Amino acid sequence: MKTENQRTALITGANKGIGKEVARQLAQRGFAVFIGARDLAKGRETSEELCRAGYEATFIQLDVTDPVSIRNACGTFSQKADHLDVLVNNAGILEDHGETIVKLNPELLDRTFKSNVSGPIMVIQDFLSYLEKSPTGGRIINVSSGAGALTDMDTYAPAYSISKTALNAVTKQFAGALRNQKIAVNCVDPGWVRTDMGGTSASRPVEKGAETIVWLATDAPQHETGKFWHDKREIDW
Repeated sequence: MKTENQRTALITGANKGIGKEVARQLAQRGFAVFIGARDLAKGRETSEELCRAGYEATFIQLDVTDPVSIRNACGTFSQKADHLDVLVNNAGILEDHGETIVKLNPELLDRTFKSNVSGPIMVIQDFLSYLEKSPTGGRIINVSSGAGALTDMDTYAPAYSISKTALNAVTKQFAGALRNQKIAVNCVDPGWVRTDMGGTSASRPVEKGAETIVWLATDAPQHETGKFWHDKREIDW
């Protein structure tokens, strides 16, 4: 059965944290939300929770590090919708353990890049044909981090930080490549948010962390593309 909502959004890593909150806020705004998650049980639980609240939510099993999983997710999506208005690349990992780049484990770096950089590229590539069919112009939001900003980068979490710098570059590349298709591509620093990744000492609730992502998905001018945002303001790379 196809979705009854005119606007659709796919959020990766949407079973918890910022991704789950973005899904909730977009559902509140009338989107049919697709909960992309690797964890089958948690993904279904999130989808069912939103459905019980009266929203339209569909779970799609999606491991951004697995090309076959992404292609299968596209197939599942195609059974429910014929276009995609918003893609939020939220899934990502932070596995650094306090070491500096001097002792960075190359296998850790490879895992981080596979999830935080290659994953979003593959998801965009595979879902691009649906974004091109958005009647209002597709929007892609990559969830980055202030840790990836070169302007004040130091030694924090080298694998994670470098991967987010690379994700920013991915954003610029896609923004340029898709400008003529009227698809906006932006990245967001949500700030230090209280999630499993950010920890309980973080200064921001998930609602604040999701705010600019949701704004870019809905109210930001469509012509804003290829930029790095924090609290609805463009920031330095």
